[in-house]
Amino acid sequence: MTNTTIDKASFKGIVCGSRHLTHEEFQDNIRQAANGFKRMGVQPGDCVGIFMRNDIPFLTANHAATYVGAYAVPINWHLAGEELEYILKDCGARVMVIHADLWRRIHPAIPGDVQCLVVETPEDLRAAFDLDSDACVVPEGQANWQTWLDAEEPIAEPAEAGPSSMLYTSGTTGHPKGVRRVTLDQDGAAQMRDFRSRVYGCEPRARCMVPGPLYHSAPNGYSTQASKVSDLLVIVPRFDAESVLRLIEEYKLTAGIMVPIMFIRMLKLPEAVRNQYDLSSLKFIIHAAAPCPADVKRKMIEWFGPVINEFYGSTESSAVVACNSEQALAKPGSVGKAVPEAEIRILDEAGNCLPPNTVGEIYSRFPLLDFTYHGKPEARAEIDRDGFITSGDMGYIDEDGFLFIADRVKDMVISGGVNIYPAEIESVLHNYPGVKDCAVFGIPDEEFGESVMAVVEAEKTNNVCVDEVKVYLREHLAGFKVPKTIEIGADLPREDSGKIFKRRLRDKYWQQAGRKI
Repeated sequence: MTNTTIDKASFKGIVCGSRHLTHEEFQDNIRQAANGFKRMGVQPGDCVGIFMRNDIPFLTANHAATYVGAYAVPINWHLAGEELEYILKDCGARVMVIHADLWRRIHPAIPGDVQCLVVETPEDLRAAFDLDSDACVVPEGQANWQTWLDAEEPIAEPAEAGPSSMLYTSGTTGHPKGVRRVTLDQDGAAQMRDFRSRVYGCEPRARCMVPGPLYHSAPNGYSTQASKVSDLLVIVPRFDAESVLRLIEEYKLTAGIMVPIMFIRMLKLPEAVRNQYDLSSLKFIIHAAAPCPADVKRKMIEWFGPVINEFYGSTESSAVVACNSEQALAKPGSVGKAVPEAEIRILDEAGNCLPPNTVGEIYSRFPLLDFTYHGKPEARAEIDRDGFITSGDMGYIDEDGFLFIADRVKDMVISGGVNIYPAEIESVLHNYPGVKDCAVFGIPDEEFGESVMAVVEAEKTNNVCVDEVKVYLREHLAGFKVPKTIEIGADLPREDSGKIFKRRLRDKYWQQAGRKI
């Protein structure tokens, strides 16, 4: 760990909070951890679980698992014990690296055959999450990650042709599934490095930032690449709008990966705060994970400059569509065009290709990144049509080849036999003065089967009138799309990725009705 005075504007290496590692120190740690994993019995094809908040040891463990040919399995640290236990058993993890405070919360659920390496939760995380200091110390009798690491010599053998991380899908229906990718050869790995440099912006000499959770697919892929090839990677323990602007200025950041809710929160900062930071170093911000309202995208481009880029994809598909600032302004609402490595099809229920501007289910193919679901090849077959896969999103391709997302199949509301796409309604609601965010979904209706409901998160300084919102919506949407019920809510429940937990909002209504559709 570098303890000398740091020139943040020129430092090269890995940063998290107040901690700075040079690339040489980081690589030494990876090789030490790789040696340790191997001595713990981790073999090629095995799994190493990672149950941590954003931290440098997260990436160290991630890379070290890959070094010995194993799968790193990043796990959402918000999960309950039963959920964690399922994933550890499903992937057959031999080892798990875990923060001390999280170990204290969840250790009864850890299977007895999983060896734990417990990481002291550092001060940067304690402050960011307001954690009890006593809970952040490695418990007596548990293997201390740092002590274990310091005792290991760097591994002498060269790295295996390791697989990528095995991410588990969010499991909105049934148990989550592990997305297990084929291991790339040297040529395939080189192609993926070039792809991520071009589409994500984490290229050689870039100075990168990742404020999203490392257990999510896109931030994980971004950070594993940036920590290998870029000059700098700043891992943000927890997103804070003004703090991110300060990091950009202090470290002269050129690139970063974000989600739309981060844009929205930064845009809500007072203009005086926004204008006091020098953001001129920025060259490439990529965002994904959730729909970005066209108006938010336009405001971010006006503020940051034409450096805002987007990709569309899923844990299974990877990034199959990309959109730069110029394209976003020319085609508001589009997520872009298919990347050269991928193909997109819009299919009807019978599997027929649909013509331009016709909504259907989105299927994609990215041959270089083929995958199966760990232990569940039949689940892969269920989403496959002729080698193209779907995540359940609905959309259309216009006459110029630009993809527009309509909604997810499971989010689509069928009211009186009419298909209604909540994303369309949400995009209009986002433009209403005083609306901070919103979620639209279907609830039971005795007459129509389903009716449309909206929950609106209002700005604290504004009073949002439900009747006035309905009048506004009728001016912009067909009457049957206007929500029958609108509630003004407090902070909407979210995943760390910024996605709204619609299921939490919706489920109580369906449970009361005793049905799911």
